[in-house]
Amino acid sequence: MPTTLEAVRPIELADIQQARKRIAQTILRTPLVRLELGPDFPDIRLKLENLQPINAYKLRGAANAVAMLSESERKRGVWTISAGNAGQGVAYAARQAGIPCSVVVIETAPASKIERMRALGAKLILVPYEVAWKALQDRSFPDVDGTFVHPFDDHNFIAGHATMGLEILEDAPDTVAVIASIGGGGLIAGVGSAIKALRPEIKIWGAEPETAAPAALSFAKGSPQEFKDWKASFVDGAGGRSVFPRMWERMKPIVDGYIVVSLDETKKAMRLMAEKTRIISEGAGALPLAAALTGKAGQGPIVCVVSGGNLDLKKFCELIAT
Repeated sequence: MPTTLEAVRPIELADIQQARKRIAQTILRTPLVRLELGPDFPDIRLKLENLQPINAYKLRGAANAVAMLSESERKRGVWTISAGNAGQGVAYAARQAGIPCSVVVIETAPASKIERMRALGAKLILVPYEVAWKALQDRSFPDVDGTFVHPFDDHNFIAGHATMGLEILEDAPDTVAVIASIGGGGLIAGVGSAIKALRPEIKIWGAEPETAAPAALSFAKGSPQEFKDWKASFVDGAGGRSVFPRMWERMKPIVDGYIVVSLDETKKAMRLMAEKTRIISEGAGALPLAAALTGKAGQGPIVCVVSGGNLDLKKFCELIAT
């Protein structure tokens, strides 16, 4: 690990275009579909990142970050910290590159995500949420070897996610707003960078669950904050305990506003997608739709990023039935 981190710098359009070429053979160019809800609802389109080979957008960033490692870094293998989706992304990219991968995993991650990481050949170390969050801040973990790939605070990781923004503008040039869920902030920093570089008038909104909304709190306070009333929920892929100062620096010039939604609104959005489009979304993937349905982002066209669909099917059925 470097003793001094690289200074935060903007994700330039050239970074994004190069990343797009670099990861083209690894990722899927996911479809963007209209959600038909009728005239009384906003015009909503869904960017289906749940259809990636790992069923989550994280493959974009992981593929770009691993591809850009030096030969000496690759020889050491890679490791990351994850609630499941980033771990799958890094494990998938590492397997393609023929290098070993370890993942420090939050122990409450869905079984489906844990099984997927194992199937991809990753060595897993399960730890409590607090331990994983501290390791993210420290960028280190005892007795784990290899080159650390940060799951959100990494320029190359974010540039990979930004490729999604190029696809959105190509498929829906009439877009007036984009909503993405926020966990660490890498997704919205990437997509927002691409959108603002080409169409700065388009509004970028972040979505968080009411049980874990540090970015909305930070926006209200004007500085990175800790969310003291944090509670674990089925929305495991979004909503952190705090906003890292470096990620706040990335998000502040890009994100126009934040929408906080309830867990019930999130469940309803999951059920609505299943009913209308036969899409299985995890909690974090449904947050943007729940946010769009509040009307706070306007009447659209709004693109909601369905960030992932990695959820145990039994749990999914339980959630949409309540």
